[in-house]
Amino acid sequence: MDLRTNSFKRAIQAGQKQIGFWNSMASPTATEILAGSGFDWLLLDAEHAPNDVPGILAQLQAMMENTTHPVVRIPDNDPIVIKRYLDIGVQSFLVPMMETVEEAKAAVAATRFPPDGIRGFAGASRASRFGRVKDYHRRAHEEICILVQIETRKGLDNLEAIAAVPGIDGLFIGPGDLSSDLGYLGDQGNPEIVDLIEKTIGRIVAAGSRAGILTADETLARRYMAAGCVYTAVGIDTGLLARTTEAIARKFRD
Repeated sequence: MDLRTNSFKRAIQAGQKQIGFWNSMASPTATEILAGSGFDWLLLDAEHAPNDVPGILAQLQAMMENTTHPVVRIPDNDPIVIKRYLDIGVQSFLVPMMETVEEAKAAVAATRFPPDGIRGFAGASRASRFGRVKDYHRRAHEEICILVQIETRKGLDNLEAIAAVPGIDGLFIGPGDLSSDLGYLGDQGNPEIVDLIEKTIGRIVAAGSRAGILTADETLARRYMAAGCVYTAVGIDTGLLARTTEAIARKFRD
């Protein structure tokens, strides 16, 4: 059995725009539905959603019949956490609150076996298809994709240095935390923030990396894609469900 190719990593490296969707419902059923909707990638959130390792595993299994690629946002840049998600077969990671080169190097090291990193050895994990993938431990890093979130002023200050760390495949702008850290709490659409985000996308591209973002605002999503975002999440499941059901309720009450 061969090592599974990371189609998402290959696509963003080639500059092919990847449209994604945010999944926060922590439900294999919801994940299965979203995975069949035609998006290139689906974010499984273990930072702000009530997900854990067994829950993410169930959602990965729910996605197996589709070509939509799972990207898992881990709760913290912790090598033990990363190891557990690697072992259940996660190939693409979104690491939150990245601020320094040292943190970026640590994230990469957590996904590499010695001597290139510190990932612990497991002989028959799901990642290696229970020991059936030839040369898994020698080649696993080839298909690992590490995206890091730039969400603070400090992260902005160190952006180019973070982008230059070998093994970092892309920088993802977190508009909610970034706008909050800069004094615009809850105002992601403020013209000052939008202008800053567009400039930040330009910096990421100029640094030779791949830019990504999440926004449910179609106008902003298209602006950010035009500015150079390669992987863009264009909606959130919980928000979509809430707003859509509210609209239905209002329609019948009226």
